[in-house]
Amino acid sequence: MNTLKDIRLASLLDRLFDEADAATSPALAELSHAERDRLMHSKTEYLDFYSRMKDLWLPVSRQTGELLYMLARSSGARTIVEFGTSFGLSTLYLAAALRDNDGAQLITSEFEPSKIARARQNLADAGLIDLVEIREGDALTTLSMDLPESIDLLLLDGAKPLYPEVLSLVESRLRPGALVVADDAHHCPDYLDRVRSTSGGYLSTPFADDIELSMRLA
Repeated sequence: MNTLKDIRLASLLDRLFDEADAATSPALAELSHAERDRLMHSKTEYLDFYSRMKDLWLPVSRQTGELLYMLARSSGARTIVEFGTSFGLSTLYLAAALRDNDGAQLITSEFEPSKIARARQNLADAGLIDLVEIREGDALTTLSMDLPESIDLLLLDGAKPLYPEVLSLVESRLRPGALVVADDAHHCPDYLDRVRSTSGGYLSTPFADDIELSMRLA
């Protein structure tokens, strides 16, 4: 079984990637390059920064989406946590893998209400909404409680400076062998130092141009 090949999901993904490519953000265009870079790396102003970008999809690439599906599917993932839903493109790939694994639950977090509404609609259109719980609010709060006892895969694809903090919230629930996928992790050197450290409890390596792939060792 391969839900990615289902005509309903495949055509939806094509349409959503086209919409993502065409999206613009007038508010973001008003920021200087220096101010944009500062906000991108801020641990205190991330809500304001990503609110300005609410019109942008900020999706994973098609290739990264397919990688997520393959990692979740091949590892037999049944519980997944995602930081950064946006419009739900990465969520669709992960939920498709859960469907094919007879999986249980995907918990994802997003603070922008308009994105949550659209993500829910996209998941409903794909017939995958029953597998997904979208938690509205700051992930430092929404992912600090009521997580599954054992988590098979964690996707980090929200505000880059928060990657270490979100990992800390989830880490005690990651089973040995669990995978952690961090998109654009080069924007957070502290995160890379942590997962690449010989004493950090992970085996970690850069993958493609924009992914850090880590495996929990214990």
